[in-house]
Amino acid sequence: MSDKLTKNERRAQAREQARAMQEQRRRRERMRRGLTIGGIILAAVAIVAIVAVVIVNSIRPAGPGPQNMASNGIIVGQDLVAERTPATPAEGEPTPTEPRQDIIQIEIYQDYMCPVCGAFDEANRATLEQLLNTGAATVEVHPIAILDRLSLGTKFSTRSASAAACVAEFAPDQFWAFNSAMYDNQPAEQTAGLTNDEIVGIAEGAGIDPSTGVADCIREGRFMSWAEDATIRAGSQPLPGTDGVVADRTPTVLVNGQKYEGAPGDAAGFQAFVTATAGQLTGESETPEATETPAPSETPAPSEG
Repeated sequence: MSDKLTKNERRAQAREQARAMQEQRRRRERMRRGLTIGGIILAAVAIVAIVAVVIVNSIRPAGPGPQNMASNGIIVGQDLVAERTPATPAEGEPTPTEPRQDIIQIEIYQDYMCPVCGAFDEANRATLEQLLNTGAATVEVHPIAILDRLSLGTKFSTRSASAAACVAEFAPDQFWAFNSAMYDNQPAEQTAGLTNDEIVGIAEGAGIDPSTGVADCIREGRFMSWAEDATIRAGSQPLPGTDGVVADRTPTVLVNGQKYEGAPGDAAGFQAFVTATAGQLTGESETPEATETPAPSETPAPSEG
């Protein structure tokens, strides 16, 4: 029996092979279209989810501010103990701190992402602690957020300001230690910054018991809306007790309502400014002695904002 195919059989075989190849192409095309459509659907679902989160966050009603920050700042006094104040109610206005004639009042508007704020803290922390421990001054810290654009979309400035508000509410007497630790662990600009869990770790390292509620507060960003509002207010309205000063860049440092214009890393210059300003208040030329702190070798260029 011959193994050779007839002419008609070869034609039939070729047609069958062509049909099979065409069906295979059709199946691949249907699969490709299915994957493409599925990807589009998944992407659309993801976009909808992101938009939903943004909308929910944007329409979330403003909650009360943090305890112990009625002025949008926390006042640290003698022995690093914080003053207790009620929370600003939802939709309420912050209460400016009353000027005093018996003490130096230092206010710092700062952003935890700001390298110049870090330079100011490094140069002047010892001076500030000396003034606090002797009862010669109070330091009112205002965490604001003007550098979110430099944290790769993680909103580190706002998250860290919210975290500081959490500490002010749940562990006010550890606020100074937490504030110092945040600068000791300050991330660089153009990085994602610290995660919320890392900030919780810093709070624990500053002696704060996370079971007080501070850890949950930090992780959920409870005071992010408050931080955003405080930032807008500080940067667009004259700061209380000043002649039209606004905190449109950080650090903005006030001593008895007068803005410090010197280099943030100049410890001697800041001490001289405090001495002169306090002398105007008391009519004297000297204030209690402050510890000399060497200035850093190089002061970072001011952050924009």
